[in-house]
Amino acid sequence: MSLFKQVVAAAVVLAAVGSGALFHYRSAPEAGAEAAVGRGPDAVPVEITRAAAGTMRERIEAVGTTLARQAVDIVPLTSGRVAAIELRPGQPVEAGTVLVRLDDQMEQAAVSEAQASLREAELALERARKLRANNTVAQATVDELEAAFAGARARLDGAQKQLADRTVRAPFAGVVGIRRVDVGARVDDGTVLTTVDDLAEVEIEFAVPEIFFGRVRLGQTVSATSAAFPGRTFSGRIATIDTRVAEVSRSFRVRAVIPNPDLVLPAGMFMHVSVVLEQRPAVLIPEQAVVAEGDSTYVFTVRDERAERRKVRLGQREAGTVEVLEGVVAGDVVVESGLQRLRDGVAVRVAGAADAAAPEAGAGDG
Repeated sequence: MSLFKQVVAAAVVLAAVGSGALFHYRSAPEAGAEAAVGRGPDAVPVEITRAAAGTMRERIEAVGTTLARQAVDIVPLTSGRVAAIELRPGQPVEAGTVLVRLDDQMEQAAVSEAQASLREAELALERARKLRANNTVAQATVDELEAAFAGARARLDGAQKQLADRTVRAPFAGVVGIRRVDVGARVDDGTVLTTVDDLAEVEIEFAVPEIFFGRVRLGQTVSATSAAFPGRTFSGRIATIDTRVAEVSRSFRVRAVIPNPDLVLPAGMFMHVSVVLEQRPAVLIPEQAVVAEGDSTYVFTVRDERAERRKVRLGQREAGTVEVLEGVVAGDVVVESGLQRLRDGVAVRVAGAADAAAPEAGAGDG
């Protein structure tokens, strides 16, 4: 083979090798892209729940203080020395139960004297009436003796009242407080001996902002709790609404009545009060399922294993749930976890329970 032919053959071989390398170089990225498309993006793991039909309770919160239905400081009606104390602190008593007795020897003597005077006047009047029947005495004498008899009877009533005042009694049924005096103490009509509180029902007085004046009504349900009774809720109803709004606080006073059959609630206890203003059917979802962007709020639902972004309008929030007014209906599957990587149309992989229902707001309230 001549030198010229050898050069031409080598050139043809080099050109073929170069063309093959160029083709391989250009086709390799395209093949990689096709392989990537074949795999597709990884599905985003999410946890889902279902929008639930429940009840949303609109309420106001306040703090208040318990008041006894009736409460009184027990003081004697007269002065004297304490002769006996018959009360026991914390003891339930009926109306008229004797609590304290004062020394009453002088008053008993006065009653005995008044009774004797009345008997004397009665006998004199009876004799005069018999004599008057025979015209032995004048009618004026009978009239004078009748007046004397009436006066003696009035003096006896007064002496008996003074004797009764030496015994201090419960004015109504209730619970006796601690005693403030001891036997032998000298007391007067300003000395507090003890207290009596009617605690069969207690009133809770609390303040409500004036913007709710037209929405608070008699008979509305009230729930009350106290740090003294953790886990226990006391239920009652609104019994009194003040007719005035305070100028400084711009609030009005409300009193609710709470049954207290076991007498566990004392007067003066601090209570947290919740008043249900309105309750209505609602669509509820977990609060963490909501995505906020500026003034708009969204949720992601799942359809055909892909995320679907929906704009929603929210209502009231309570206890980890939120009311959906528009955009979601009861039964819709909503993503509640894994929202950070979600976009509209992205494939999703359910990592949680599919049929977990959102809790009902306000469940357990009276």
